[in-house]
Amino acid sequence: MDEMIAAEPLFAERLLRRLAASDGPAMRLAAEVRAAADMGAPLVAVGCGTSEHGAMAVAAILTDALRAAGSDRRVTAAQAFEAALEPVAGGLLIGVSHEGGTAATIRAMEAARARGARVALIGVSDRAPAAAVADVVVTTDEQDQSWCHTVGYLSPIVAAAAVGAHLSVTEIDPVVVRDLLAVGAASGAEAEPVAASLATCSTLVVVGSGVDRIAAHELALKVEEACHLPAVARDLETVLHGHLPAMDGSTGLVLLLADPAARNARWARAQALLAAASRIGVRAAAVLPAAASWALPIERTPAGRIHIAEGPLLPGPVAALAGTATPLQVLTSHLARARGTQPDVLRRDDPAYREAAAAAE
Repeated sequence: MDEMIAAEPLFAERLLRRLAASDGPAMRLAAEVRAAADMGAPLVAVGCGTSEHGAMAVAAILTDALRAAGSDRRVTAAQAFEAALEPVAGGLLIGVSHEGGTAATIRAMEAARARGARVALIGVSDRAPAAAVADVVVTTDEQDQSWCHTVGYLSPIVAAAAVGAHLSVTEIDPVVVRDLLAVGAASGAEAEPVAASLATCSTLVVVGSGVDRIAAHELALKVEEACHLPAVARDLETVLHGHLPAMDGSTGLVLLLADPAARNARWARAQALLAAASRIGVRAAAVLPAAASWALPIERTPAGRIHIAEGPLLPGPVAALAGTATPLQVLTSHLARARGTQPDVLRRDDPAYREAAAAAE
């Protein structure tokens, strides 16, 4: 896992340079998105597990790119199993599957095709089973070597950024993205004390608003699969409506504040959440831009802070999702160390969990 995190900045730079080609797969997928948007047809991204969060990121980034291109159309995200049961009719379905072999995602792609939709895939290889179902395949080329996916989460974010640049006729600077990721990958000194504070929690609540909700879901998944700590993702406003009675001094909270859109409103509600959490002894931490950290009283985050870089020259969703990707993965790695768990095997070294995985499959 650590090796994959360290590889991500340069991986992202390589992928963005390759996908910038005017005759490449990112351009072709941008054309498919534009055509479906112009027809007013459905635009849906689907996936499972980490790739479901990747699909959520794809939807957010492409919706922002469509807006920049003058369209009011939105790309929505759906869980692949549900999308297979209720397939879209016409339009475009984008399957996100890192290794391209997820059965539920392939079924969703097949079901959409059967109802007249065009189908695309964002995945590591054009030789994967899911690629056989797709009209367009955007390959990310470099496979995650840890089962606790890090590159597998970042890949569709970077691919979507490239597609969005073609769609909005703008440029994404690969060096800016590389440097943003590198700052997060080097955040271990801040992540370690946060992990130490959260390691003995009974549960972890991860909170975000806007595109930070996507990162919150991904962190909750990573904490459960890598650290074996029950975790849940909540929307910022939602957690203030009935969830506080279940929280106490044994609860950990990680608040994500990276989305640059509507920042004043989001931070005002974050202040209210942290005030409430402080009153009941919740161990709260924050992941937020270094330049704006002063706006949040330090005593409200007793579990610590992880500071991220911002990318003002990048589209907002790309900057926020790339800015949080590596620091949250570093936090997961340090939390696994603090709890004495092995993130790379998803507990398959325990016969009971290995048999549970086989039963699920």
